[in-house]
Amino acid sequence: MKADWEIKPLPEIAEYFIGLTYKPEDVGNLGTIVLRSSNVQNDALDLSDLVRVNRSVKKSLYVRKGDILMCSRNGSKRLVGKTAVIGDLPEEMTFGTFMTVVRSNCSPYLSWFFRSELFRDQIGVGENTMINQITKYMLDAIRVPLPPLAEQQRIVAILDEAFDGIATAKVNAEKNLQNARALFESHLQSVFSQRGEGWTQRPLGELCELISGQHIDAADYNTESRGIGYLTGPSDFGEMHPVVTKWTEFPKRMARAGDILITVKGSGVGKINLMKFPELAISRQLMAIRATAAEIEYLRAFLTTKFDYFQSLANGAAIPGISRGDVLHLLCPMPPPKKMHEVITLIRCMADKTQRLESIYKQKLIALDELKKSLLHQAFSGAL
Repeated sequence: MKADWEIKPLPEIAEYFIGLTYKPEDVGNLGTIVLRSSNVQNDALDLSDLVRVNRSVKKSLYVRKGDILMCSRNGSKRLVGKTAVIGDLPEEMTFGTFMTVVRSNCSPYLSWFFRSELFRDQIGVGENTMINQITKYMLDAIRVPLPPLAEQQRIVAILDEAFDGIATAKVNAEKNLQNARALFESHLQSVFSQRGEGWTQRPLGELCELISGQHIDAADYNTESRGIGYLTGPSDFGEMHPVVTKWTEFPKRMARAGDILITVKGSGVGKINLMKFPELAISRQLMAIRATAAEIEYLRAFLTTKFDYFQSLANGAAIPGISRGDVLHLLCPMPPPKKMHEVITLIRCMADKTQRLESIYKQKLIALDELKKSLLHQAFSGAL
């Protein structure tokens, strides 16, 4: 750290206030807007979700331009400590009891400090048995590396410009990632719509076996590792972490490695994945599609293009779903047997190219996040 920098306790350069306590019956269409955790999004103030309370507010609890709004209590440890700087507001606003406002002449510099690992390392993001929190006493213990005012302004200007550029680069990378997936789906659509000579249309039920899921009570879950695995729903698709049941005998209906799993109930109707475990029971939210290895690869690609179709069929006000018949009667374009290998090779080639593109853009997003951490580390160690 440079010789003209100081280490200052946070209370010496800032004051902070815990937010307004209010009751559910205080909430209404009239009154003062109360800023909450949901109003801090991507390190900025978001006024799209507002709550008003009809009660008196102390003068010190109205936010001012330049204040730093901090989420100081939340059920999610990841969200504790997130901040936004208050800018020009259309009307007077206060903030809720799970929030803290930090007020300082060094606010622009402190707003960046609160986003750094140096701050999070010091705060440890407090945790009690009920909720993650940052208390006044924890803030009192924070030590801030403080350069002269001119250096603070230089650091803020550099970080403002750099993070604006990083934000633009992230948006572009995310768009390119979405475009790569959309391009793959578009190519798949063309494979199945621009059919040549000898292609036929056959109901899916003629090409595969459909295995329906079954219900299991929570009382049948086993806290030990012994028992038969049970895939509860599409939320398990990411890493496929099945629960363990107390069943000792295999049920009649089991999904096997290589089956296509399709979501038939819930908000993700039509979502598909490939079963990777040797054998699992599945819930009623899912069905398993079983066919030969070649047909499974082809059918999986075809069903990838039918998500919107299944979503349009989903009915049920509380829990949308599709029926067994919706899946079995779906018409599937099939190439002549001699062309199946050629079509699958084309699909594989498109999938490989898409995965390479996705990998590039995912790595760019990771690199941009690492760049942000590096810049913040340099800023508060005097090396920017």
